[in-house]
Amino acid sequence: MNHNKTKAFFEGNEIKAYNIFGAHVKPKSVEFNVYAPNAEGISVIGSFNNWDDKKNVMKKDDQGIWSCTIRNAKEGDTYRYRVIRKGGEVVDKSDPYAFYSELRPQNASIISSLKFDKWEDKEWMEKRNKGFDSPINIYEMHVGSWKKEGEDFVHYNEIQDELIEHCKKHHFTHVEVMPLSEYPFDGSWGYQSTGYFSSTSRYGTNIELMHFVNALHKAGIGIIMDFVPVHFVRDDFALRLFDGTPLYEYPNERDANSQWDTLNFDLWKEEVRSFLMSAANFWLDVYHVDGLRMDAISNAIFWHGNKNNGVNEGACNFMKRMNYLLNKEYDGKIMLIAEDSTDFPNVTKSSLDGGLGFDYKWDLGWMNDTLSYLKKDPIYRQWHHNDVTFSMAYFYSEKFILPLSHDEVVHGKATILQKMYGAYEGKFPQGRAFYLYMMAHPGKKLNFMGNEIGQLREWDEKREQDWCLLDFPIHNAFLRFMREINILYLNTPALYQEDYSPSGFQWLKSDQDGSCCYIFERRCQKQRILFLFQFSDQPYSVSGLSLPGNVRWLEPLINTDWQEYGGQTKKSKAKLCPGKNGFQITLAPFSGQCFKITENES
Repeated sequence: MNHNKTKAFFEGNEIKAYNIFGAHVKPKSVEFNVYAPNAEGISVIGSFNNWDDKKNVMKKDDQGIWSCTIRNAKEGDTYRYRVIRKGGEVVDKSDPYAFYSELRPQNASIISSLKFDKWEDKEWMEKRNKGFDSPINIYEMHVGSWKKEGEDFVHYNEIQDELIEHCKKHHFTHVEVMPLSEYPFDGSWGYQSTGYFSSTSRYGTNIELMHFVNALHKAGIGIIMDFVPVHFVRDDFALRLFDGTPLYEYPNERDANSQWDTLNFDLWKEEVRSFLMSAANFWLDVYHVDGLRMDAISNAIFWHGNKNNGVNEGACNFMKRMNYLLNKEYDGKIMLIAEDSTDFPNVTKSSLDGGLGFDYKWDLGWMNDTLSYLKKDPIYRQWHHNDVTFSMAYFYSEKFILPLSHDEVVHGKATILQKMYGAYEGKFPQGRAFYLYMMAHPGKKLNFMGNEIGQLREWDEKREQDWCLLDFPIHNAFLRFMREINILYLNTPALYQEDYSPSGFQWLKSDQDGSCCYIFERRCQKQRILFLFQFSDQPYSVSGLSLPGNVRWLEPLINTDWQEYGGQTKKSKAKLCPGKNGFQITLAPFSGQCFKITENES
C-alpha cells in the first residue's frame, strides 16, 4: 500500500483509518486490507469462497498491511480473516474495521458499503455547537430496553417516532445512546466492544441507524453516543493477540488486564491511537453523531484508574491529540464528554493550553453527595449540609454536566426516586425537590430513561421501562412535573447562559442554622431567578428574606408542592411583594420553590 496513504496512521495522527482498512466495495470487487505485521499468513474466508482459506490469500507489504481484492465478493457477504499467528497458531478473526457484523452469538463480519443518500440534516449540522451558553438536557437511553416486543430486540424504526414524540413533549434537547458499536455479551450493555466500526446488529442495519439519526436531527434533537476508548473484550475472535502478539493491548500482562476482565488498549502505541481516533471519528463522520461521551476516562488518566499508580502520560497524550484533531475536523461543533470520577485537573481545558481537551466532564461528585444527602433520615440531614453546598466550591474548575445515569439505577443501588428516604408516598415530594434543585444548579443536565416517570424498579436491559406506572396518578403527576421543570430550564436563560461563570450563581442561605433550607439565585445579564429548598420533613418559614438590588416583586414559577404535581398546596401565581423586613415565604416539607425576580426600574 502507498506509504503516503498510511503515513498519518503510523504516526498516530490518522482519524479516518476506516478509509484505508476494512472491506471496501468497488464497482466489480471488494478490496480487503488489514494491519497485522507479525502474522505469518492471512486469508480472507467467507460466504463468497465457501470459507476456503486457499482461494483468497492476502499479500503483505513492508508496512505489515495485508491486502486482497476479491471479484466475486459483494455487499451483504459474511467474511473473516484466517490468521496464521506468529508461532504458527491458526485463528479466525473478525475484521477490526468491519462496518457491520452478524448478530451474536455469531461473529462474522459483513461487507457493507455505508452508502446513504437520504441525509436531510444539513441545516442542523451547520447550526449545532457545543452549547456552553445554551440549555442542554440529555435523555440517556439503552435502545434495547426503552421499549421491547417480547423477547425480540426492537429496531430503530420501531421506536423512532415514539422516542422523538417523547423527547419533544418532555423537552429533552439530546438523546444519549449507550454504546452502539458491536459487542458479544448483552449484559455488558455495549461497554465491552468487539466491532469499533460496526453498528450493532441487535437493533437493525447500519443504514437504519442512519435513518434514526437523520430523523432525530430533523426533529431538532441531537444525538450523543457512548464511546469506549479504554478497553476491549478478551474474546479470541476479536482484537486480542490479533497477529499472535499484543497488537492492540499492552505487552505486559499487568497493564493489559483490566478490572472488568477485559484488555486495556495500549494508548502509547501510534497505530492504536490512529485506530481509536478513527473509531471515534467514524460515528461523527459516517453517522452524523453530534458528540461522544467517553467512558471510563479515569482508567486512562491513571494506571488502572488508581491515582496511587501514577498518571498514564501516554494515555493522556492520546486524549489530548484525539480531542484536538476531532475539534479541528468539525470546527469545534461537536461535544466531547468525559466520564471521569477523579480530581485530575484541566480535563475540560483546551489541549492547546495543556488540558485534556474535553468539552464537558460528568460531575460525579455532585451526584454522589446529593444522593447521599437525600438517602439520610431527615433528622440527620442538618449535620450534612456540606453534601449540598460542596459542589459549588469546585464547580468552576471544569465545565460540568450533572449526570443521573444508568450507573445509578442498577446493581442494587436502587433507582433515583427509590433512593429518597422513607416509604413510597414520601419519596415523591423529595424526588420533586431534588429534581428542581438539579435544574437550578449550574451545569448541563442528564437523566437516564425511567427517571422521568419515577421508576422504582432497577433498570434491567432485558425488560422495557415500566411505562404502566403512568396509569397511577402519582407517577403521571411526577412526569408532568418533570416536563414542566424541563420547560422552565429551556425557557429561562438565567439557568444556562452563565453556567460556567461565578456571576451566574449566588448563595443567599446554605443551611448554616441546621434548618435544611437552601436559598440561592441564578442570574444572567437580563434575568434573575430565586430558588428556595427545604429538605427537612418539617415546614419552614423564611422570614425577612432580603435580596440584593431594588426588588419590586417575586413571580412564582414552580412550587414542587403544588397539587397538580401530587403535592398539598393549591397553585397560585400571585406575586410576592417585599414587606418592611423583606420577603416572607413558607416552604412545605420536602419542597422547592422558584421565583422570577423583578426589579424596580431605575
